[in-house]
Amino acid sequence: MLQYILHEKNTMLKIGFIICLLWILIAIFASFISPFDPVKDQNMAMRFQPPGKDHFFGTDSLGRDVFSRVLYGSRLSLAAGMVTVIISLFVGIIIGGTAGYVGGWADEILMRLSEMIQSFPPLILAMVIAAALGPNIYNSVLAMSMIWWPNYARLTRSVVISIKESDYVTAARLMGAGHLRILFAEILPNCFGSLIVMATLDLGNAILVFSGLSFLGLGVQPPVAEWGAMVSDGVTTFNYWWISTFPGLAIFSVAIGANFIGDGLRDYLDPQYR
Repeated sequence: MLQYILHEKNTMLKIGFIICLLWILIAIFASFISPFDPVKDQNMAMRFQPPGKDHFFGTDSLGRDVFSRVLYGSRLSLAAGMVTVIISLFVGIIIGGTAGYVGGWADEILMRLSEMIQSFPPLILAMVIAAALGPNIYNSVLAMSMIWWPNYARLTRSVVISIKESDYVTAARLMGAGHLRILFAEILPNCFGSLIVMATLDLGNAILVFSGLSFLGLGVQPPVAEWGAMVSDGVTTFNYWWISTFPGLAIFSVAIGANFIGDGLRDYLDPQYR
């Protein structure tokens, strides 16, 4: 895999890997990199200062350093996206694997449930759930996980159905392996390649949706630094372009980096492409 990433033709994959790795490092070491505290360092005399040598990304309506808030905002945005994808992936594997392996009424019930969720626009449904549960980061992640798992469930189900009658699965069954062992040890590992690609592609989308919820006031609440909420702050002070521009660029860079990695992994796991 490392040789594939370093291959000279995989420019987009390398760019995506570098972007995502850089943001992960920034999130980890934000407290050491940031020149100011993103919440406590307020100076009303320095309100709406444009980007300069003292404040690289300028200051906001409370005189807080936008550069420091962007760095700290990476922690919540990346964490929310990753946790959403992990929860959705886990739930989707369990439900999709069960539906594909058991079949019959269980398959019908679980797939009709997933289709019912997928029939709604994802962002609208996430907004409704987050608003009903209450505006905070935990409810936003839960809302996104509830609308995302059907994608993984349907993909897992399709792969399980295609391979559950394979020779090696039949051999394991004849050797006395139980259903749980066959499902989790013989069948589901063959689904991981496609699921990892989908999860990587969904990471950028999850960060976008989470930022959208925060933008609408349904995610992170002030004064916590988060990219979507920062973009929302900039909308009310549109003349001061830097307040929303830099967190918006951060969202864009992570989303495009995750998509580059997902495209590269899809090519790597496609035997025909290799």
